[in-house]
Amino acid sequence: MGMAAESQFHVLVVDENIIDRKLIEKLLKTSSYQVTTVDSGTKALEFLGLHQNDTISPNTPSFSPNNHQDVEVNLVITYYCMPGMTCYVLLKKIKESSSLRNLPMVIMSSENVPSRITRCLEEGAEEFFLKPVRLSDLSKLRPPMLKTKFKDQHQKQEEKAAFQSPKEQKTKQNLQQQQQQCNNNKRKAIDEELSSLRRRTR
Repeated sequence: MGMAAESQFHVLVVDENIIDRKLIEKLLKTSSYQVTTVDSGTKALEFLGLHQNDTISPNTPSFSPNNHQDVEVNLVITYYCMPGMTCYVLLKKIKESSSLRNLPMVIMSSENVPSRITRCLEEGAEEFFLKPVRLSDLSKLRPPMLKTKFKDQHQKQEEKAAFQSPKEQKTKQNLQQQQQQCNNNKRKAIDEELSSLRRRTR
């Protein structure tokens, strides 16, 4: 279980090119990430639970709508140029979602176009990788995933606190006050002992 900490991170790869998908999947698995691959932005949204009304064909092979609840996605890597749904539309839809707006996104492109890179970063992408993606590029993935994980945990704690009943809040407050009182008593006892020692040494 040495890879447990790493494998907590699950990456969704979106690329129409099967060779590129397999390549990045192999690189990510080498770095101990869990990986899911899809070949379109529409399928990515479906996997994440963000359904596009009327744009997903009933004949399209799809994931279970509840998959996104069972398998948490920590990062999306998407190719820049895709037919059907561009990376901008995918990026925008994810960033507009209240539940997924903090999900880090990385854009890949085979062309080094500064204006394209700037636009993607301005839209909310964390990183922009040039194809072919190298193993060294993957070191840039962990910081945004860790940051988001901590942010989500903090948000969940705040939400949990907000939904506590007045009785639970009062109990928690009493416990905190008791702890504070206990700390104050300890401090007072230490101060008295020090004071007594000082008097004896004079």
